[in-house]
Amino acid sequence: QVQLVESGGGLVQTGGSLRLSCAASGRTSTNFVMGWFRRAPGKAREFVAGFTWDDTATYASEALKGRFTISEDNAKNTMYLQMNSPKPEDTAVYCCAGAEKVAGATTWRYWGRGAQVSVCS
Repeated sequence: QVQLVESGGGLVQTGGSLRLSCAASGRTSTNFVMGWFRRAPGKAREFVAGFTWDDTATYASEALKGRFTISEDNAKNTMYLQMNSPKPEDTAVYCCAGAEKVAGATTWRYWGRGAQVSVCS
């Protein structure tokens, strides 16, 4: 099985920065893709950023792309989400997700337990 473990969450002030990490273990390979989702209080879980089947970084919106940066370290099987100047509305539980690579589509099958990110003014 694949296991995903998030780390790096916590409290951050508006204008600060935070980096989330997601370490993958198990049957991961070059055919494995990872991404980030989040669930804010009172809202449904939404996609934040991730890597597509062709290893291209994608973001939920241009606004997020300007503040968040997704990256990966294949040698460590670890994915990162750099959050620069987060806003209070970014407060949420951030979950790492994984899937097998398939051309043109991604079915998120594996999930981490989540990491709380709280942004205060």
